Amino acid sequence: MVLKVDQREQIRRAYFIEGKSVRQVARDGHHSRRTIRKALHDAGPPRYTLRTSRPRPVLDPFLVVIDHWLEDDKTRPPKQRHTAHRIYERLVAEFGFRGGESTVRQYVREQRPGNREVFIPLDHDPAEAQVDWGEAKVYMGDRLTDVNLFCLRLCYSQRFFVVAYPRQSREAFFAGHVASFEEIGGAPRAITYDNLSSAVKKVLGGTRREEQQEFVAFRSHHLFESNFCRPGEGHEKGLIENLVGYARRNFLVPVPHVTSFEQLNALLAERCRADLPRRLRGGQTVAEVWEEERRHLLPLPAHPWPCYLLRPARVNGTCLVSFDSNRYSAPAIYARRKVVVRASVDLVEIVFREKVIASHPRSYEHGRDILDPYHYLPVLLRKPRAFRQAKPVRAYPWPPAFRQALAFLEERYPDGQGVKEYVRILALKEQVGEKRLSEAVEVALRYRCVGVDAVRHLLHQMENPWQPTLPLVAMPLGLAAFAVPARDLSQYNRLLAGA
Repeated sequence: MVLKVDQREQIRRAYFIEGKSVRQVARDGHHSRRTIRKALHDAGPPRYTLRTSRPRPVLDPFLVVIDHWLEDDKTRPPKQRHTAHRIYERLVAEFGFRGGESTVRQYVREQRPGNREVFIPLDHDPAEAQVDWGEAKVYMGDRLTDVNLFCLRLCYSQRFFVVAYPRQSREAFFAGHVASFEEIGGAPRAITYDNLSSAVKKVLGGTRREEQQEFVAFRSHHLFESNFCRPGEGHEKGLIENLVGYARRNFLVPVPHVTSFEQLNALLAERCRADLPRRLRGGQTVAEVWEEERRHLLPLPAHPWPCYLLRPARVNGTCLVSFDSNRYSAPAIYARRKVVVRASVDLVEIVFREKVIASHPRSYEHGRDILDPYHYLPVLLRKPRAFRQAKPVRAYPWPPAFRQALAFLEERYPDGQGVKEYVRILALKEQVGEKRLSEAVEVALRYRCVGVDAVRHLLHQMENPWQPTLPLVAMPLGLAAFAVPARDLSQYNRLLAGA
């Protein structure tokens, strides 16, 4: 029996004022002694205590799915596990769940209790931003790959942008800023960082820092101010700390499968923009407050900052340049010369006297040789017997027409001249490009007239289709091996002598 407040008062007066015993009060009021003791212990209104869990007809059919996700999360990266909000989103999108998010939150809280950190509400002026790096994992192809998330957030409108890079390098640090500035429509007037090495060379104490010269130049280029947190006090930029975790849990759960960083960054950009309709506590959307904040942002410079790293180097005797634990090929004519490596996030260029002599996709593995076989053509002309064992040749994905042309020439010229003729054909790539050269070689194969002169003739015809040209004549295979005897020119002397 649940006692009302006035009944509790009567019991407490009888015991404490009138001096009656618990047994006497229970007998007079027809209550159990247990009920009397509860009233003596607590004078407040009765509270309902749920002894058995209520049925959840809407959520119960989905508990197996939720439990499976929570169990699977135990094998996932700790910072890329489902939140209650993410579980609710997936239930709605994948299973047509019609219940409320609070129901899902309550169940997840019961299954996965944890401590909740307490924060202080802050207020920010327009055009202030915070920047930080985060780490995550994605399936790049079929391989679980570590990626680094550059995160920038405007404090006033909470507009944010996230972009992924293979490494937290200085060139990626600058490229992330440039991409974010273009996305938000300008540069913030002030940006808060922790003491990351891309910006800070040395912490001097207090708020004083010895900054990296490249970062000072980058900041001067965009004219924003920089602020740095105290060492170990990342909570001083709590908005961006929250964004790093939010991006992992909501953008990369479940762990996505992508084929490239371009596809991953397109996915991240789409999910960042999906946050624009979210309503803030004032009632306005993120997009509306961001439009207001854009008027306070600094305009972008006329020329974007060159987000690359410059390093002096030397081309060795095998036409290779070492950079970042890998080796990249350069044209053979630059062997043993001093060059400059210009490395961006996804490209490595080799520069000689301000001229780009080689360009390669950047590798983030270790100990790899990134080779372009066209760089070695002059050497192969002098050393055709090394063609079959040449690493640049064997590793390169040649177009099918090139492979057919090589087989054709080796059959026609079994003495090794076929390889030389093939290398001379490949040398035409520098003038017209590989795709155009492959088209010309395909036509030459149809005519069964494969040679450097024939291919050059076809390229001229393809570039100048309006000019009349002589057609190619297919040469029988046996005719190529026919030996023409040398002429005896002494017969002309005999003729002039009257013989």
